[in-house]
Amino acid sequence: MFKKFSLQESLSGQNSVKSSVVRGIRSKLSEQFPSMEAHMDDILPKKANLIQIKCKDHFTFYSIDNEILFFQHFSDPITPTLRLLHRYPDILPRVQVDRGAIKFVLSGANIMCPGLTSKGAWLPDENIPEETIVAVMAEGKEHALAIGIMKMSSDDIKSINKNIGVDLIQYLGDPLWKTRLD
Repeated sequence: MFKKFSLQESLSGQNSVKSSVVRGIRSKLSEQFPSMEAHMDDILPKKANLIQIKCKDHFTFYSIDNEILFFQHFSDPITPTLRLLHRYPDILPRVQVDRGAIKFVLSGANIMCPGLTSKGAWLPDENIPEETIVAVMAEGKEHALAIGIMKMSSDDIKSINKNIGVDLIQYLGDPLWKTRLD
């Protein structure tokens, strides 16, 4: 999603968000990511000076203290950034790819089902529904290497085992990862 993104080139405006809008964003995030609620006061304080950054191509970013925490494309769900996921690793459901898929994920490739079902890969026992935002972990690594959207449920990935399983949104080293707000 961010392969050719540049904040400086696509910036169209930024403004502070009213506290009532911050409350709405907090409730949407709590509803969308129930495990984030335990950290909500740390991630998005009630009295925070949240900045909304609008860009071309209908991207909206939300930042606090010059750090982008969330982004949204059109009316898609608000999604945490990979940097936020590294600070709070339990806010998203996890899937794990095997060692062979790491170099492809780090170059922005979507994750195929065999990369999620082979030896070294891992899918949770409980079903993750289709269109769920997930953290993509790597075999033998501590932090997530990507954030993606499930294109099939985890039960379907286990049974069908072909086609794209996770569509990548953000990965380590992409332009959003390298973006600084200084």
